[in-house]
Amino acid sequence: MFWNRKGKKKDGGETGGSGAASSTVTTESAADEEPEAARGADDEGAEKAEKKAPAVSPADSADTTADDDAAEQKADTADEDTPEKEKPGEAESAKDEAEAEKADKDESEADKGEPGDDTAAEGKADADSKAGEGDADDGATDDADTGEAASAGDNDDADDNKSDDKADEAASADTDDDASDDDAEEDADEETAAPEPDVPGVGKVDDEGVQRVRTAGVLTVDGEEFDVVTSTWIVDADKEGVIVIDPANDAEAILEAIGDREVYLVACTNAYNTHISAAIEVAERDEAPIALHRRELRAWRRVHGAEHRPDLEIEGGGSLSAGDLEIDILPIPGTSAGSVAYYIPERGVVFTGDSLRAGELGTVGGAYIDYTRQLHSIGEVVLSLQPETRVLPDSGPETTVEAESKNFDSWVAAD
Repeated sequence: MFWNRKGKKKDGGETGGSGAASSTVTTESAADEEPEAARGADDEGAEKAEKKAPAVSPADSADTTADDDAAEQKADTADEDTPEKEKPGEAESAKDEAEAEKADKDESEADKGEPGDDTAAEGKADADSKAGEGDADDGATDDADTGEAASAGDNDDADDNKSDDKADEAASADTDDDASDDDAEEDADEETAAPEPDVPGVGKVDDEGVQRVRTAGVLTVDGEEFDVVTSTWIVDADKEGVIVIDPANDAEAILEAIGDREVYLVACTNAYNTHISAAIEVAERDEAPIALHRRELRAWRRVHGAEHRPDLEIEGGGSLSAGDLEIDILPIPGTSAGSVAYYIPERGVVFTGDSLRAGELGTVGGAYIDYTRQLHSIGEVVLSLQPETRVLPDSGPETTVEAESKNFDSWVAAD
């Protein structure tokens, strides 16, 4: 009976938790063991009683019926208060029922949960609830802390972003400043290197006492003519006089630029007409000597005739003196056999005529006369001067020895 009921209970399903099920299983094992032990003990007692009981005759049986009924009543009355083992015949059944009821009660209590367990469960639930609230509080605190940390992080990020923005603005400002500086430097370089308009006109006297006069003329080479604008250079020799380099085309404009200053010397870089055509007229005003390389005399005569010879037939490697100036004569043949440059060390300037111009070796009528010789002489003589030396050509903008030295390799490659 007990096992069938328990099996039915399992089929119906238990509502208790896993802990209650475990407790029920344990209780059932104990209940199973106790009835079996009790039944064994009762059976042994019954057998012993039967063995010990004396045989009863039929006559005695009738006499004892009343006694048995009274004994049964007494036994029934005492069953409620007397342990079942005093009734060997009914002990097994009564005890089985008691144990079954106890097992049912245990199962019922297990299904419902014992009061102590309910209290413990409630306590545990309360503890879990409080723990949950604590966890919630902790979570809220953590969330708050996290929020504060996130807010702090956001503030830090914002500060970092502000710092980055400021750094970017500073970098941008520095870049703008650098760009402005670069632009200023480029503007300064452009102002320095920007060529004056290659049109006739008179320039100002610079800090070194050098003045440029541009005049328009016609270059004649081997019967061909080329319209040109050439430069005549006027250099202060002292407070009262000047030297004039390559006077051509328009003597009146040159003399007007000289003004009241005395002409000490007229020096020509070669005898192309764009370097000598105004030489005699400019020199005659103050009876100044004219200097020209002796290899240029034939070309000179084609322009001025044989009756007006240069006063000074110079050669490369020599020098000239005028006022406070010492002028070195540098041989740079190429555009012509007797081409020279005039170098004034104390002023840091060299006058190269048509042999060296800004960014290029000079040409005559757009052509080279003797490129290899010209390249060699410029490289060996002019570009060996101090890098800062100003190069003042017969046309185009001025340049420097340093600037043209950077171009030399390209000129060699073109040879």
